[in-house]
Amino acid sequence: MLVNGQWKAKWDPVQSKDDQGRFVRQHSQFRNWITPDGNAGPTGMGGFAAEPDRYHLYVGLICPWASRVLMVRALKGLEDLIAVSVVNPILTDEGWRFGEFPGADSDDVNGATFLHELYTRVDPSFTGRATVPVLWDKKTGTIVNNESADIIRMLNTAFDHLTDSTVDLYPAELAAQIDELNEELYSKLNNGVYQAGFATTQAAYEEAYTNVFAMLDTLEQRLADERRYLFGTALTESDIRLFVTLIRFDFAYYGLFKCNRNLLVQMPNLSAYVQRIRSLPGIDVTVNSTHIKHGYYSIQALNPNGIVPLGPRYSHSPT
Repeated sequence: MLVNGQWKAKWDPVQSKDDQGRFVRQHSQFRNWITPDGNAGPTGMGGFAAEPDRYHLYVGLICPWASRVLMVRALKGLEDLIAVSVVNPILTDEGWRFGEFPGADSDDVNGATFLHELYTRVDPSFTGRATVPVLWDKKTGTIVNNESADIIRMLNTAFDHLTDSTVDLYPAELAAQIDELNEELYSKLNNGVYQAGFATTQAAYEEAYTNVFAMLDTLEQRLADERRYLFGTALTESDIRLFVTLIRFDFAYYGLFKCNRNLLVQMPNLSAYVQRIRSLPGIDVTVNSTHIKHGYYSIQALNPNGIVPLGPRYSHSPT
């Protein structure tokens, strides 16, 4: 991580922990919003109007938080308005770097070698982790936002006047229910798998493990009535948040993060649900199992020898 603008010698996956050994995630520090007219959003300052080719996304295909931004970009038809650079999935001692891996990009916008250079370009005394996604403003040369929850919410509406998209992932009539489910998904599953994988005590691990599978069991039952999505026929933000964790489950969380009661493929309703969402236009290209596996298994604290498993392989699931 960066400390007063200087890179700390070695990347550590455990951002923080409480006195019970539970993994604690860092809060994102750049919280401005793109809006149709440039007025300030719910947090941060104004001045970031929705304009074609003004903004750039830095993402990692390994990362579920970045991948949900890519999914919303695709579903909203924003590919021609917001370009993307993909970081190398293998974590280095200086965190995320650009290029030098199939499917990873060089940084043609800012010419950075490592992602952390963008953070110190904006704030030379920045202290914290240099994470993806990063929503960059090419016009002012700054980070608009690095919180995926904010970015997917703003992409849902900010550019609607520039596209013909009718997709609404956060409809007003479902907003309260979406917010409630999002919180449960985050605490028990999206972040829960990380709390299991990065736990530093047996008690913290078992607590997280229990939460993960309690949530998966609840979701498996929720989908038992053959509904297409979590709220029936309407694809929502909650589906995006769930999918990015489920698609990584068998590749990484089952083995490396010790969430090993069962594979996701052994849960028929959730498994079919994943395939439905993956088949939506623009979604399959946001999933790259090679980046996922090489990225997660490059975490030396969990896999010191860096051996990447060959499996799993499923006849129904493309790599």
